[in-house]
Parts: sequence; C-alpha cells; structure tokens
Amino acid sequence: MIQEVVKNIFSQIKEFCLDLFFPRFCLGCNREGNWLCDDCLATLEIQGQVFCPICLKRVIDFKTCRSCQSKTHLSGLLWALPYQNPLVKKLIQQFKYQPFIKELSQPLAYLIISHLFLTDYSQATTLTPPPTELKAKEKWLQEFVLIPIPLHKRRRRWRGFDQAEEISKEISNYFGLPTLNNILIRKKETLPQVDLEGKEREENIKGAFICLNQGVVQGRKIFLVDDIYTTGATMEEAARVLKEAGAKQIWGMVVARG
Repeated sequence: MIQEVVKNIFSQIKEFCLDLFFPRFCLGCNREGNWLCDDCLATLEIQGQVFCPICLKRVIDFKTCRSCQSKTHLSGLLWALPYQNPLVKKLIQQFKYQPFIKELSQPLAYLIISHLFLTDYSQATTLTPPPTELKAKEKWLQEFVLIPIPLHKRRRRWRGFDQAEEISKEISNYFGLPTLNNILIRKKETLPQVDLEGKEREENIKGAFICLNQGVVQGRKIFLVDDIYTTGATMEEAARVLKEAGAKQIWGMVVARG
C-alpha cells in the first residue's frame, strides 16, 4: 500500500517536471496544454461505420464481407480515421518516428475508443438481446483479448517502446480487457514496410512472427492492435500465425487506414 502511494507521488512529480520543462503543444494548432486539444479533436470525423478490410464495402456486422472472407484471416477490421487526414498523419508520425512522443498513445487510443462507441454493435454481438446502451455495448468487447503487433527487439530498443503495445495498454485500461504481450513475437528483423510496395511488403513480412504459447490463444477472440493499416500485409501475416495457433476470430483494430 505504502509502495503504491510512493509510486503515485513520484509519478505526479515526474509529470509536473515534464510539464514545467517540456510543455506540450497541440500538434494541430500549437496551443499549449495537450498534444491534441479539444478543438482540434472536434475537427476529426471519426468513423461511425465499419468496412470490409479487403474491398472497403460497408458492412453492418463488423465482419469481412462474404466475397472477401477467403482472401484474409481477419474476421473484420476496425479503424477510426483515414490516414490521409493531415492531423491524423502528423499524430501517428510523431508517435512512431522521431522525436517518438510516447504520450501520444493516449489520444490515439481515444480515437479508437470513440470509434467503438460510435459504431452500432447490435449486428456483431452474440448477446441476446443485442446491447443498446454504451455500458451494455462494452459487454461485446469483453469477449475479446488484445494482442499488439510486436516490433522486433532491436527496433523496440532503438525507439524505446512498442507503439502498438502502448495503444493496446490504453484500450485495455479503459475497457478492462486483457492484453496478451509476449505471445506474438517478431522473430525476423524486417525492412520498414513504409519503404515498400504491396508485393514487396508481403515478402518482407512473410515468416516474421511466431506464437510462443498456442494454448493461450486457442479458442480466443482477438483484437490485433496496431497504429495503421495500409496494405494489410503485416496484420494479415500476424493474423495467419494466430489463426494457425487456434484463435477463433481475429479482428484488426487500428487508429487509421492508409
């Protein structure tokens, strides 16, 4: 108990010092206070609908459309905003590229959380009757565990943190969902996907992941968490590995779609 109190005090002192010597400025309007101010947040048109990850057809049950189900291991893809939005792009780039603003995990996770609350769960849930209130809707989420797309250990050391893990942590704290870290491992160091095109990305990421404990994922419904979904090569390879390990369903969950 005392240790927890001391830890909280030191955490508050640390936050105070950071705010004092390294103040935060909104990446949208440069106003001091937060990395994303309320006014700039209000300009973002967060998705209230869900689309097939392959053909982008709107779907009402969250799931990959029937025509595309044979083309992917993903049961569906949840994304909050298009990456083409200049502010969204800036937030993600400042998060995962230098200067590596780790604290951006909170506003980025908030965008995903907002998308979940804006979207109609009634066609996706197995609950009877379908949930309608916000808190009731969270029951659908309780069927899932979170697994972040992992970085290779060398890249994680270089960056200082894993961006997908940080976003996953925020979502886990909000909904109380379990996060399974160190289950999906990136065993192969790959080239940055941003520098490659479609087929090159698939070849680059092929064989990059392993599942260390198949028993933990067998029969599970999984949200596979990352910051951005572009061609889908990385998430597809991770989903394939988890599916082969016995996962029941795998849904992609990202801030933005490229």
